[in-house]
Amino acid sequence: MNKSNRKPRNELMYDAILSLKDRDECIRFFDDLCTVTELQAMEQRFQVAWLLNQGMIYNDILSQTGASSATISRVKRSLEYGHDGYAAVFERLDAETPQEEKQED
Repeated sequence: MNKSNRKPRNELMYDAILSLKDRDECIRFFDDLCTVTELQAMEQRFQVAWLLNQGMIYNDILSQTGASSATISRVKRSLEYGHDGYAAVFERLDAETPQEEKQED
């Protein structure tokens, strides 16, 4: 599908996500919003993105996550040519990680 032909986004949903107060609320909201399969796919893609960002190679990611090479490639393209959404989140998560945990890695 051509990106210029997309339906407008439902911004109310994104506002709802931004209104969530903590991880528990977030989990409950996404459990209600998504099927188990949809959640597993999103969680797997995020894990793949995280591991790629950490410098892990495809074969190790495949064995650790069970993601297909096609999924890993798609996520890598998003990291390289996407809208920097992953980068923003990774930067914030990294800033929130205590220094002691970073040194253990």
